[in-house]
Order: sequence, then C-alpha cells, then structure tokens
Amino acid sequence: MITKIETIELPAFDAAGIAVRTTNQNGQSAKDIGALWTRFMSENLGAKINDKAPADIYCFYTDYESDHTGHYTALLGCKVNSLAHVGAGLSGISVPAGKYDVYSLGGKFPENVHLAWQEIWGGSTDRAYTFDFDLYSGNAKSFEETEAKIYLAVK
Repeated sequence: MITKIETIELPAFDAAGIAVRTTNQNGQSAKDIGALWTRFMSENLGAKINDKAPADIYCFYTDYESDHTGHYTALLGCKVNSLAHVGAGLSGISVPAGKYDVYSLGGKFPENVHLAWQEIWGGSTDRAYTFDFDLYSGNAKSFEETEAKIYLAVK
C-alpha cells in the first residue's frame, strides 16, 4: 500500500490555502480535512491563490500539539513564490528546510491516502512532527487517477 521511495533534504518554501485545527481522535480529521477539500474544490480556491508555483495541490500538517494523537493544523493549498499577496480569506505558511521520508501510495485515490496515514500512525518512523504533507499531482487525467506522495518530516 505505502512504499518508502527515499529520504531527501528539502529547501524552505512557502504555501497558501485554507486551514483547520483538527485531531485524529474519533475520525475528526477525516471530517475536517474532507470539508477543506470540498470547499477548496467547490470554490475553485486553487485559482484564487496569488503567485502560485506549479499546479500541484498540497495538504500540510503542522503545529502539532504532541504527536499524531494530539491536535494539529491542516492547510490545503498550493506552493507559492511569495506570501506577500496570498489572497483574501487565505492563510500562508512558511515551510522550513528539513529532512523527509518520501512515500508513494498504491491503491485508489482518495482512499489510498487515508490508508497510508493509518499505516504511518501505526509505524515506528522517528518523526519530527514539524511539517508533514501530501503532494497531489496537478496533472491527473481524472480525480481517481490523482497521483499522491506523502512527505514525512523525520529527525
């Protein structure tokens, strides 16, 4: 289901989108992040993000209260060249440079993303709990064929 591709060092970058504070307890994150996706797509928010880099979509997980069992912030959006003019009603974040384990996902989108995170939460990776994110390719021919990768910040 989930395959580690590599461990890489990423430079710092900025992103903008819409955010929610959530928790994995009682399935709350699935509801909250699902609502972010619904709003992002129905309001065509990707087109409203100023100074956007590539067409890819990201879902960032940050501001961890503790680990995957505590509260954290999820931001759904796009990489931007600058946070100077993010756009009305949007939030901007600066992702620091860091070391990441990169995973590819098998299975059907979007179920494969949820199943991959279930596997990660049950695993023994030495996570940094700084900025983790999903990267969704903007070049998919259809929603079901969306290619996703998970970037997990590690120590």
